[in-house]
Amino acid sequence: MTPTPPTSAVFTAAVALKPDRPEHFDLAFTATTQPCPWPKAYGGDLVAQAAAAAMRSVTDGKSLHSMHSYFLRPADIGSEVRYEVEVVRDGRGYSTRQVRGYQNGKPLYVCLAGFAAGEAGADFHTEFGEDVPDPEDLPSSAEYLAERGGGSMTEESKAYWSGGRGFDMRHVPGPVYLTVEGERLPHQAVWLRPFDPLRPVDGLTDAQRDLAALAYVCDYTILEPVLRVLDLPWARPGLVTASLDHAMWFHRPGPVDGWLLYVQEAVAADAGRGLGTGRFFTRDHRHLATVVQEGLIRPT
Repeated sequence: MTPTPPTSAVFTAAVALKPDRPEHFDLAFTATTQPCPWPKAYGGDLVAQAAAAAMRSVTDGKSLHSMHSYFLRPADIGSEVRYEVEVVRDGRGYSTRQVRGYQNGKPLYVCLAGFAAGEAGADFHTEFGEDVPDPEDLPSSAEYLAERGGGSMTEESKAYWSGGRGFDMRHVPGPVYLTVEGERLPHQAVWLRPFDPLRPVDGLTDAQRDLAALAYVCDYTILEPVLRVLDLPWARPGLVTASLDHAMWFHRPGPVDGWLLYVQEAVAADAGRGLGTGRFFTRDHRHLATVVQEGLIRPT
């Protein structure tokens, strides 16, 4: 049987929302978490689904500029999450939404999302270094893992890392799947792009879908610099990680249809938690978004 080729439909399926009748706030949508080989659903599903729900509640053309999130409980895989949107404020220049995700009758995720109309102003953005190798010169996750194994890495998790996430990801330095490749430095970069062109998403413009794509993909690797400096590969037996809280700022629009560079750094690790930062750049060095996330890191 011919293997199914990797596809970005994993992401667009995650942000396909169904309108529902609200029980607590002003609007409600449901969405389904996507398959993964871990005990609970991927945290980026929740961030992207909440972003999509918030964006669908803003109808005056304002664009999402920030999200601040807390992960309260783990989500079941392949199950619906109900997102309730509160219209906190609508002003001429800015709007605010609160989004809460519910599953099994309990809240599991909450965020505040800010929207801006945009206005004329000065432009500045940082850039990434010139010494980052091109993605074409780096192995894909599938190529890296093809002849490798060990630790807690199963065939199911290897397939997921290789092609089940919707995005091709290439690490600088090498990945931390089985061992920590390269020096134990508190930083890394990841080239990423969808496996195939992103499909339209009902209720979202292409620009809104691309913002949701950044919110979705950011959580896969944001804690890896912390794992790298602590010498903790993903396949370390007994390693447990979980997203705790998350903040994201969207600085300027940009299509998510080619290679983006996700530059990441470990900021702190202590008391079973680690904090990482990340910045998304286009290949021509435009800084699209910034991420800060704290996560649980339990090595045994």
